[in-house]
Amino acid sequence: MDILNTLAEQFCTHFSSGQDALLQEIEAHTNQHHGHAHMLSGKWQGKFLEMISMMIKPTKVLEIGSFTGFSALCLSKGLTTEGHLHTIEIRDEDAKTAQHFFEKSSVNNQITLHIGNAKDIIQKLDEDWDLIFIDADKVSYIEYYELTLPRLKSGGWILVDNVFFHGQVFAENITGKNAKAIDAFNKHVASDLRVEQVMIPIRDGLMLIRKL
Repeated sequence: MDILNTLAEQFCTHFSSGQDALLQEIEAHTNQHHGHAHMLSGKWQGKFLEMISMMIKPTKVLEIGSFTGFSALCLSKGLTTEGHLHTIEIRDEDAKTAQHFFEKSSVNNQITLHIGNAKDIIQKLDEDWDLIFIDADKVSYIEYYELTLPRLKSGGWILVDNVFFHGQVFAENITGKNAKAIDAFNKHVASDLRVEQVMIPIRDGLMLIRKL
């Protein structure tokens, strides 16, 4: 992944609080064994996800794109005692890895991992969400957004990753299906009167969206 400003990322990571032992283990395992380890949120973004969750104190969290479980455990930090996080992963091997680490956590009983197509699974989950994190296939971002927004509580939050798509969305002429999809998503949200949003230059860009 091309980070917008590597020096800024290193600087911000250095001055951000550390992560717990399990998150360190997941990051090390992913970096060592996964061919796409760059997809992991990492310490800086992970701490941001954790703090957002702790500020919101959600009861119901939905994550679209589990990967190896790192971001789900960050988002679980702010769960209320009766809270629950649902996370969806389409790849069997990544889901197996994520489940392994969930079972090592103290919040295992508060996390449910779903394996399969998120578009199908989302429609079967009868929940009203406080917090949603979208970090999956880029061409489906608008569809994920439209599937979940109706079940997001008023005043609820959506976090969306990779809204810079390696800086490709800054180009005058955007090429590539993923960059075009992210550009379309960014414009879709910006024109949506149901929400307000802010872009944050963390790693590959995060968008924080609040439902009005």
